Amino acid sequence: MTRWIAGAAAALIVVYLASLAAVISASRDDQRAAAGAIVVLGAAQYNGKPSPVLRARLDHALGLYREGLAPEIVVTGGIGDGDRVSEATVARQYLVANGVSATAIVVRPEGRSTRASMVSVAEWARGRGVSRAILVSDPFHMLRLRFEAKATGMEVATSPTRTSPISASRRREVWFFAAEAWKIPVVVVRRWFQ
Repeated sequence: MTRWIAGAAAALIVVYLASLAAVISASRDDQRAAAGAIVVLGAAQYNGKPSPVLRARLDHALGLYREGLAPEIVVTGGIGDGDRVSEATVARQYLVANGVSATAIVVRPEGRSTRASMVSVAEWARGRGVSRAILVSDPFHMLRLRFEAKATGMEVATSPTRTSPISASRRREVWFFAAEAWKIPVVVVRRWFQ
């Protein structure tokens, strides 16, 4: 029994370390290329103003948009507990205030999780004939985004923001990477049972 427990613990450690290495590797890979849309994953907003994390993601998407990599920006994120407006709506307001035409912004406020946001974006993309999208979020989030997008059938590239407050604090960033590494095996196993 003790040998079985030790073996199981060793297997969990190996899976976790492999997952962590994959998360770190994906975080360094900027795959920006021409696409049908740039998709910004939501983050907190405070009384109608984007949090520093959301603002960093939006600024990164603005840069990609101004490079001419896609004609539209899709913003995601639902209404959090105690909020009156969605993250996606706040993101739209921020982009418009920074010179993006309202007609070039698509608001998808249905999701309150990465998975739900990707399902919503995939539905929109299929309806519009968009075959490829650039996903923008924090570096730690890139690998899970790829998995969740692939589960919806979307073809995506990921482009991590480098200016997030999460990345500015080494201790905070390490915590996010460590937490994300636990989520990857869950996403992979969930896909097997779909």
